[in-house]
Amino acid sequence: MVTPLQYGDPPHVGPFALQARLQTAPAGLVYLGQAPDGRVVSVAVLSSGAALDAAARDRFVTAVRQAQGWTGVRGWGASLVDRVRGRVPPDTPPVLAMQGGPAPWVAVPYVPNGPGAERFLDPVTVSGTLIGRRHGPDFAHYWLGDRTPALPAPPAPPPPPVATRRAVVLASTLLATLVLALLLVTWMLLFRSEEEAEPPRPLPNTQFVPTPPPEPASPEPQQPSPGPSGSGDGSESPWPDELFDGRGPI
Repeated sequence: MVTPLQYGDPPHVGPFALQARLQTAPAGLVYLGQAPDGRVVSVAVLSSGAALDAAARDRFVTAVRQAQGWTGVRGWGASLVDRVRGRVPPDTPPVLAMQGGPAPWVAVPYVPNGPGAERFLDPVTVSGTLIGRRHGPDFAHYWLGDRTPALPAPPAPPPPPVATRRAVVLASTLLATLVLALLLVTWMLLFRSEEEAEPPRPLPNTQFVPTPPPEPASPEPQQPSPGPSGSGDGSESPWPDELFDGRGPI
């Protein structure tokens, strides 16, 4: 069943562009991809747990190389001889490309409803006690629950660029010029400022001008005001004349 790619699936494996998932096997995953020439391929990739198992990785690579040919020559010649001799199952698809190492994979032509790259994942998982007789339950690989594809390590970062001799000379000249300018500016700020500094002027003397003491002023004598009768006898009425029409209080 074809399913879309999921998080963690590689977009490319070698020269092949992966498009969808075809199968999830116990030992790895099978993808539907496209070759650079446009052919549709089936790509099998070991899971990360199976790729860490040296024995499982060796079984996968051995099955691929047996289908590819004992002499290591790619093509139908050696594979056909191996099929006739019974070394390779007859339903094993031809190998288009493969890669060993810590993250091995194999690509075969895609045939709808036909054998694909999942054939090389079958010999990776083994069962039984491997001694011919059963003495207990079958063992299970510790990586059977892993569904993460084994991806090759990222490429090493490129080496730092090496500058040419001309670039080194120009950079050294520019650096020397900047250092010389900085020293010149520092000398001008430190020594020229000390030479041209004017001596400080003394402050003017403080002059204190005494002020005369205040003189006490005597109050002016109060003049008597005329009464309601107009006589200036010195008697003064506490009531104003305008209040009782000049008649005085009753």
